[in-house]
Amino acid sequence: MYEHFFQCPYCWEEISMLLDTSINQQTYVEDCEVCCNPMEITSHFINNEMVQFEVQELGQ
Repeated sequence: MYEHFFQCPYCWEEISMLLDTSINQQTYVEDCEVCCNPMEITSHFINNEMVQFEVQELGQ
């Protein structure tokens, strides 16, 4: 597991998320732990190293 810190695209608070490095590429929706708004998370790992991370707002 890999802990990644980033800012919520809604409230701009810094939050952290545990990402599974054994899954090379994944996209999923998770709520911000501060403001509870849904975010689309995309991560890409190669050889257990993160090469891409994106977080986007979801349309409400």
